[in-house]
Amino acid sequence: MDTAEGSKLWGGRFVGDTDPVMERFNASIAYDQRMWDADVRGSQAYVKALEKAKLVTTDEKTQILQGLDQISEEWTKGVFVIKADDEDIHTANERRLKELIGASAGKLHTGRSRNDQVVTDMRLWLRDAIATLTDSALQLISTMVERAAAEMDVLFPGYTHMQRAQPIRWSHWILSHVVAVRRDVERLQEIKRRVNVLPLGSTGSSLMPQKKNADSLELIRSKAGRVFGRCAGFMMTLKGLPSSYNKDLQEDKEAMFDCYDSVHAVLQVTTGVLSTLKINASVMAAALSPDMLATDLAYYLVRKGVAFRDAHALSGKVVFAAESKNVTLTQLSLDDLSAISPLFESDVASVWDYGGSVEQYGATGGTARSSVSAQVQHLRTWLTQQKKHS
Repeated sequence: MDTAEGSKLWGGRFVGDTDPVMERFNASIAYDQRMWDADVRGSQAYVKALEKAKLVTTDEKTQILQGLDQISEEWTKGVFVIKADDEDIHTANERRLKELIGASAGKLHTGRSRNDQVVTDMRLWLRDAIATLTDSALQLISTMVERAAAEMDVLFPGYTHMQRAQPIRWSHWILSHVVAVRRDVERLQEIKRRVNVLPLGSTGSSLMPQKKNADSLELIRSKAGRVFGRCAGFMMTLKGLPSSYNKDLQEDKEAMFDCYDSVHAVLQVTTGVLSTLKINASVMAAALSPDMLATDLAYYLVRKGVAFRDAHALSGKVVFAAESKNVTLTQLSLDDLSAISPLFESDVASVWDYGGSVEQYGATGGTARSSVSAQVQHLRTWLTQQKKHS
């Protein structure tokens, strides 16, 4: 299959195109392209393993390695072209590899899922990132230590609760922060030990032709954490500020733009999901069960003059009786019911009707057809008014 959809590992069983908004919402290439080097290096190591496992020939391995070298060079020179169908850094590099060497590029994905490729790339990238951060932290510590040594005789006020307390050495104050940064270096070294573990072979779901993930809904769910995280982050920025303008407030722009982009995309994708959603009414109806009508049984007694509290208790006894006999409410005989209350008569059969149950709530905001229709009309009117004022 040569279409863009068919080129996606999950695309074979789907008909039609993905909405462009969903394509953008689903894509991670805008930020995960930073892992291009890790992705190339991971793939180069992986194709060597594929050759050892006799899943690619020596010639294929050589072709793939040379193609990946060229991709690396393109990224290095800043000339790699990201295309609209490049969902993430992995598909971008694999697409480019196919352009360079042809069909043998497809063998690179053998036995490797997108999930474990993502985690491998992240770990390779983090390993380098941790080394960079460690070097930077050590440089900071060195700078602080040397400054403390050079300015040992400088004294200034120490503070407690934002008030001047006792005289201390300037160098003593600097070194108190050095100790904290040193602990951070130790944490980074521990993180590196944990990161430096190979996750390849961690079986993805994309290999199953029958799968159909609710990606759009999962991504929508994830955005809540992103937006609330931005909120918490900026609240933390505000927490430590004195009054008036401070440069810390510059952080608000990125948070604002990111939240806007997330919420805007969520609204568009949710609209797309709900406008194209197909329901299976027969399966939904089959999910209804007689125990859901226990409240209606209580209402039946209320209509016969029983106080709701008492009717509720009697209905509970009916539920217990059905459970004891291992039958549904509708399978209880009239004798079973009348033994619990003589008010249960043959007309109790009218309770066992899901449609009737829904229709009995005719008040504003209820579930009766007339009530729901009124809500629809009310909201249509409101929407018309909103459009006039917008």
